[in-house]
Amino acid sequence: MSTYLPKEVQDGLDAARLAALKKSSRLRVLVDDEVYRVLRMWKDGFAVEEGITPKLRGLVDLYDGTNHLYQCLIIAVEAEAGEMCYEFKRSTVAADKAPLDFYRAPDAPVALLASDAM
Repeated sequence: MSTYLPKEVQDGLDAARLAALKKSSRLRVLVDDEVYRVLRMWKDGFAVEEGITPKLRGLVDLYDGTNHLYQCLIIAVEAEAGEMCYEFKRSTVAADKAPLDFYRAPDAPVALLASDAM
């Protein structure tokens, strides 16, 4: 029995797999005010559709819907089966506020009222 598939069948299988990934993924990558769909993501990188997405490089932002997940420095790795794979050189979790440079006690008051205001 042969495991060889004709090129047309393999292309059809790849197209069906890409279509399923596009429908199921909410991840997006933002580059220079352009948004591209991320097909899949793993610990060290992600993959986008090869034919539609231009070659990416440098600093990008990863989103899950509208939630900003990471700011990443990326490099291209390889293209295979209609996907372009990228690896993270650096991946920083996005925060909605600036980090504190001091310790804030969990029971600390949110604000203080001056005594002459009473």
